[in-house]
Amino acid sequence: MNESSMSAVAGVVTVVVTYQPDSTRFGALLKAITPQTEHVVVVDNGSAQDVAGLVTGLGITSVRVISLEKNLGIAAAHNVGIAWARTQGAKYVLLMDQDSEPDRGMVAALKSAHEDLVAAGNKVAAVGPRSRDRQTGRLAPHVRFGGLRFAPVGCEPGQPFVMTDLLISSGSLISIEVLDAVGAMDEQLFIDQVDTEWVLRARAKGYMAWGHCAAAMAHSLGESRRRVWLGRWREVPLHKPFRYYFMIRNSMLLQRRSYPCWAWRRLDTIRLLQMVVFVTLFHPQRLLALGKMLHGLRDGVRMRNAR
Repeated sequence: MNESSMSAVAGVVTVVVTYQPDSTRFGALLKAITPQTEHVVVVDNGSAQDVAGLVTGLGITSVRVISLEKNLGIAAAHNVGIAWARTQGAKYVLLMDQDSEPDRGMVAALKSAHEDLVAAGNKVAAVGPRSRDRQTGRLAPHVRFGGLRFAPVGCEPGQPFVMTDLLISSGSLISIEVLDAVGAMDEQLFIDQVDTEWVLRARAKGYMAWGHCAAAMAHSLGESRRRVWLGRWREVPLHKPFRYYFMIRNSMLLQRRSYPCWAWRRLDTIRLLQMVVFVTLFHPQRLLALGKMLHGLRDGVRMRNAR
């Protein structure tokens, strides 16, 4: 193991957003990320439990906890954490979900890739790792916009990174300079599509996202999943019914904005149609979930578009 993978990476502040975190996974995250970055700030979104107490119980004294009085959404919490990172003189922020767990050396690899890409003349929105499925251990590929689906991008042997059209927020390394140019996370969206909206906005300004081929983290997709046959075997993530409200509403909001590219609009429409089919056929609370979708569709059409 090289030295960079065992020591804090200069200039990087990690922002972890929590809401009712699982103490075991949250503890594993903090123990894995704290040695890799200069500072870690946890922004708790109004959890009923004592998140600051959880951190103290882990014996990690270097982690700063900012407790919000209520759940303001992941975008607002990210913005609070980014603002705190600025006060620490951060050059980069690393966004992390409460149930992700970075591999050793992930942060050093992401920062090195970011610096190499910028040195080569690229306008970099963010650099992110590959996600390792907690249940199967499989590494998800990075993706580009394809014709009718999100097309996986393969990494050739020895290739350090690839261009990607989307990154999930967890694991994304973003420079403060780019945040100044692109802007903060969109708090109107609250939870779903926050990462997608920011990457699309950055893309419209000429900044592209990149995926690292070797850096990885464990990550959970959805509250549960079901393996189903629909033309082929698929692993379908299933969410709590309320999440479908935000998925539909936020897609409607983004579809009405000027900057998302047409490739994303086409694929998002296909994704939403597939989601309706999957929920109708396989969700254990299908009527409640479909009701939330209809509510989200109505509000997405009616809401004032902030951007």
